[in-house]
Amino acid sequence: MGSKVVKRAYKYRFYPTIEQEQQLSRTFGCVRYVYNRALAERSRAWTQEQRRVTYVDTAKALTSWKQDAGMEWLGEVSNVPLQQSLRHLQGAFDKFWRKQTAYPKFKKRGRSKDSATFMNNAFSYRDGRIKLAKQSEPLVIHWSRPLPEGAIPSQVTVSRDSAGRYHISILVEDTIVEHAPTDITLGVDAGITSLYTFSTGEKVSNPRHEKKDYARLAKAQRALAKKQKGSKNRAEARVKVARVHARIADRRRDHLHKLSTRLVRENQVIAIEDLSVRNMVRNRSLARAISDASWSAFRGMVEYKADWYGRTVVAVDRFYPSSKTCSVCGRINDSMPLHIRDWQCPCGAVHDRDVNAAKSIQAAGLAVLACGDGVRPPRS
Repeated sequence: MGSKVVKRAYKYRFYPTIEQEQQLSRTFGCVRYVYNRALAERSRAWTQEQRRVTYVDTAKALTSWKQDAGMEWLGEVSNVPLQQSLRHLQGAFDKFWRKQTAYPKFKKRGRSKDSATFMNNAFSYRDGRIKLAKQSEPLVIHWSRPLPEGAIPSQVTVSRDSAGRYHISILVEDTIVEHAPTDITLGVDAGITSLYTFSTGEKVSNPRHEKKDYARLAKAQRALAKKQKGSKNRAEARVKVARVHARIADRRRDHLHKLSTRLVRENQVIAIEDLSVRNMVRNRSLARAISDASWSAFRGMVEYKADWYGRTVVAVDRFYPSSKTCSVCGRINDSMPLHIRDWQCPCGAVHDRDVNAAKSIQAAGLAVLACGDGVRPPRS
């Protein structure tokens, strides 16, 4: 077993004082303004002048923006998170040029999570306490788990979600010991009735987190719809809706983390389908259930944990007919409607649809690993 040093983020909830809350609110507003203004300038320069604006150009422009009349409030917050917002915008454009994401969008107040990133020259970390620039007191952090012994944060990101909760993500270098090598391989088939089916025959039931809280969510949304726009009551009702969504998201994320950690710990090779979730959610009948399953989030967790612990993840081509292929003889059926859950192959093998698909994915993954045919790079 080897070890490697990786950059790892630890996320905690914190509870700001009234003064810190006001200062963070100003910081979030400035970060949003700088990001949007830089995006508008880059878009204008390209559409009107066919000129590409770089991060360096926007960083220089930020200095001049602070000197404009009536813009003194930009100097009331730390300059570091403002510069980092420009770096984030540059990263968004880089992904757009590589055709990984859509064109960057403007940040709308109240529509997206507020966040600000502080590098190590804009915060102090002493005796387990973090104090941000422009603040007189350290943050009151709920340390739900300790940081690695001797770890020194290189950057922190503070955020406020739509439910009004504050979190801090602390980036540190951590030494990770790779899991002991094993010869166990696994095929994973994603579904809705069963969240995941493994080539071992095991099925992981779908918790359906959203469905469990559907009544509470519907009630909160009905109450929100009745409130007058712009009123204080509507703002309070919106927070109640956001809290229900946050509860659903937290439970879903916790379940996926536990499942992905288990798979990476137990298996050397994990074969999984390269699903196009973006296209699948266009099906109105299944969109809600597919979104609740969070297949993309799960795959991302498995990939980065496998990279940490010396495991291998193989993405099988999305067009591979895993459900129609007999895992015993390899015969491919002409069709396999969704309502057929069990079927028998002419070779005599009787299959559970999902288990057979997982076994076919496992075999395809091993073939891809051996010959390299049809390998698709991970989304990262």
